[in-house]
Amino acid sequence: MEASHPVLIVENLSVSFETPDGIVHAVNDVSFVLHRGKTLGIVGESGSGKSVTASSLMRLNNSVTATTSGSVQVSGKDLMAASDDELRQIRGSEIAMVFQDPMSALNPYYTVGAQIAEAYEVHHPNASKSEVQMKVIDMMTKVGIPNPEQRSKDYPHQFSGGMRQRIVIAIALVNDPKILIADEPTTALDVTVQAQILDLMLSLQAENGMAILLITHDLGVIAEVARDVLVMYAGRVVEKADVEDLFEIPTHPYSWGLLGAVSSLDDSHRGQLKTIEGAPPSLLNLPTGCAFHPRCTYSSENNGQCETLVPSLMQKGPEHSSSACHLQSARVVQIGREVGK
Repeated sequence: MEASHPVLIVENLSVSFETPDGIVHAVNDVSFVLHRGKTLGIVGESGSGKSVTASSLMRLNNSVTATTSGSVQVSGKDLMAASDDELRQIRGSEIAMVFQDPMSALNPYYTVGAQIAEAYEVHHPNASKSEVQMKVIDMMTKVGIPNPEQRSKDYPHQFSGGMRQRIVIAIALVNDPKILIADEPTTALDVTVQAQILDLMLSLQAENGMAILLITHDLGVIAEVARDVLVMYAGRVVEKADVEDLFEIPTHPYSWGLLGAVSSLDDSHRGQLKTIEGAPPSLLNLPTGCAFHPRCTYSSENNGQCETLVPSLMQKGPEHSSSACHLQSARVVQIGREVGK
């Protein structure tokens, strides 16, 4: 079925950075598949590797300090092996990105119309001036900018945060890419505007069938818009799951901690919100074994495995994808059901 066609295949993606203090292992052996018309969410605390994963897919990391390995296939092309000219053609037309800070993503010296036009002209160099202008107005209309003919002449500072984010989305989608990477697209916005931006992205997805890779720390956003979820910790994927499975039967202690810290409309049976003790590890000096074990209350159940062996992603439930944890599957499912209640 066309809707299930994979448009992005990531295999064994690893990224490290050279720093004066040593090597930062930002992303370790990340693999996933994104299908046409679907939304995949990546969730985790700050420093878990989410944004580096996103920027690596478009090869936006500093080529001098970053070392990247693995495969990123878009429409059958491996972006890791693509030339600079090939990348320029693929960025924007095949895969595009929305960044979390719309003000820094827009040039304050140019009108928003000129910036949308520039993004379109990169891939349509022979387009006439009238065609470009029509495309600008059309995109501003699609993303809900009122009076687009007049407002296309305005500068970024003349728009609210939510409207600036709509402009950034218009720039990303002006060439009808197959894949949209949204890196914390609602972080700087208030709750009402967040909902509007998410609804906008989903409506545009329904219109053109694009796939969305949504990077966020907000499990509420994941629950609302994603179909599948990757949970990342210390640069690794620790759980892969259908979004319903993640909330009903999470299978990794880190996921349990994240869900325990989320409030809901009915928390009468849960009491106080829980926190994950400790702090994420330094990516310069990761713990041996499972990186989460210094913060995990269940690591003592595994006879030292957690401290010495890095767990692989393994099937943990009958319909659950996989989880990187040394706990026995039956024990994991038992605790997961209790957490997901």
